[in-house]
Amino acid sequence: MLNIDLRGKKAFIAGIGDDQGFGFAIAKMLAEAGAEIIIGTWAPIVKIFTTSWKNGKFDESRKLSNGELFEYSKVYAMDAMFDKMEDVPDSIKENKRYQSCSSYTLSEVSAELEKDFGKIDILVHSLANAPEVKNPLLETSRQGYLDAMSSSAYSFIALVQHFGPLLNDGGSVLSLSYIASDRVIPKYGGGMSSAKAALESDVRTLAYEAGRKWNVRVNCISAGPLRSRAARAIGMIDDMISYSMTNAPLTKELMAEDVATSAAFLLSPLACAITGETIFVDNGLHAMGMAEDSRALAKEEPALN
Repeated sequence: MLNIDLRGKKAFIAGIGDDQGFGFAIAKMLAEAGAEIIIGTWAPIVKIFTTSWKNGKFDESRKLSNGELFEYSKVYAMDAMFDKMEDVPDSIKENKRYQSCSSYTLSEVSAELEKDFGKIDILVHSLANAPEVKNPLLETSRQGYLDAMSSSAYSFIALVQHFGPLLNDGGSVLSLSYIASDRVIPKYGGGMSSAKAALESDVRTLAYEAGRKWNVRVNCISAGPLRSRAARAIGMIDDMISYSMTNAPLTKELMAEDVATSAAFLLSPLACAITGETIFVDNGLHAMGMAEDSRALAKEEPALN
């Protein structure tokens, strides 16, 4: 039997804030395969996350196949919008939600990670945000657009810049995207579709550059809709899921574990010759060119005389 064996591997997953999203599911799957898990959590919520973990809020979600609960080795407070402390505006530095964190920029976190763990083998980018995601692109401000690009696309470049040198030879990097990168998804606005398109382009370029520089692989998963806390902020996640279940070749709801198993494969030595790819894990919805439930298909055929 061919199994994914990540025993002895260290994985850093950036972007876990609760037990509902793809990042948590990927961390759990990597732990199931034997990897040591290290987490990066958005600085303002790191205390909430660690307290919830300690108090057992995530215990049911943490159960592995052997009944044990998966553990992390350390959680780092981080904000991928900032490379170094000089980049952080005073309004953020003075924000009470940040003041409990002594360091959270990418240069600081990567330096602390290297001091604590040395090298790592796996790097996962599970970060995205657009403050104006509910706005149509035509109604998105310049700043809102740039914030979406910075949080959801450039953050991946910055993560690879800072953590790439810590990856062991043969290491692997993964990001997460969505089909809005190359399809129109009405109401998925605020520049998020543009950010996803940029992210997928950057995956290809970074696969070349990081591959030649550090001999690491860089891939991406374009995941179907998931009812996570972050996705609920879009405001139409239930409609997105319903549409997918009606029109995708596989008429079932996508689960976070479906993406996590594919991620574990891409991040493992079993995918040692795969890099620069964006893999769809969406029950096949991306392959469809016509909606099964289109109102146009419901029109009655004209009567024949």
